[in-house]
Amino acid sequence: MTVARFDEVDFSYPTVEPRRGHPFTLCSVSFDLAEGEILGVLGPNSAGKTTLIRLLTRIVAPRRGTIEVEGVALAKMTRAALARRIAVVPQDVPQGLPFTVQELVLMGRYPHAPRRFFETPDDLAVAREAMAATGVLDLAGTRVGILSGGERQRVALARALAQEPRLLALDEPTAHLDLRYQVECAALLRRVNRERGVTILLVSHDLNLAGELCDRVLLLADGRVARLGPPEDVLEATLLTQVYGCDVAVARNALTGRPVVQVAWRR
Repeated sequence: MTVARFDEVDFSYPTVEPRRGHPFTLCSVSFDLAEGEILGVLGPNSAGKTTLIRLLTRIVAPRRGTIEVEGVALAKMTRAALARRIAVVPQDVPQGLPFTVQELVLMGRYPHAPRRFFETPDDLAVAREAMAATGVLDLAGTRVGILSGGERQRVALARALAQEPRLLALDEPTAHLDLRYQVECAALLRRVNRERGVTILLVSHDLNLAGELCDRVLLLADGRVARLGPPEDVLEATLLTQVYGCDVAVARNALTGRPVVQVAWRR
């Protein structure tokens, strides 16, 4: 089953004032997300990675082409219906939020009853299950503002899981995490994917994270699809050198056989 599909999607941000160079555009972007897969989206800055999430969640609308979620045109879905299918995990949760972990996670239940202002016992059960799955249940009464970066990231994922989505869209989930938390985040995403069957769209600058975690990789360059396929086909030295404008070398992880990308530093 196809969870989401982009078909010849074009998009450009409106230009308010003259800019140097060419304005950002997405051109003829087509791909699909199969049920249960992890699809990584890679590319340089301004390639269009985050814009794909913004299009998928109707923050912005395509200029041309169609986007479907579970076979239904995105434009025909209510926002509540869309939020019951897709949950977004941002790069970080703001530190100043005046909520406890449980209160923040319970916000993920809102799409299931958008006119209801109080949670039910079922909502509490789902939220506690999501917190347990992400390892933050013991932090339920803790204020979000005092959590570490890794803890906040797990809380953001718990809130997304409380939505009970079919698809998780993650925007740079390990961007501000140290090595330990990066490993924990990757293991958590793999577990959520395998045990819950949640489809994952992973936007990242980390080529090696995508190479290790993803079933397929979509590489963007200048708003176009440079290549789409298994990590070993996309994370290829000649292509990456062309897209990123620097020399790279690609080896294999001795334990997993997955591609490992290294910058070929010049001395």
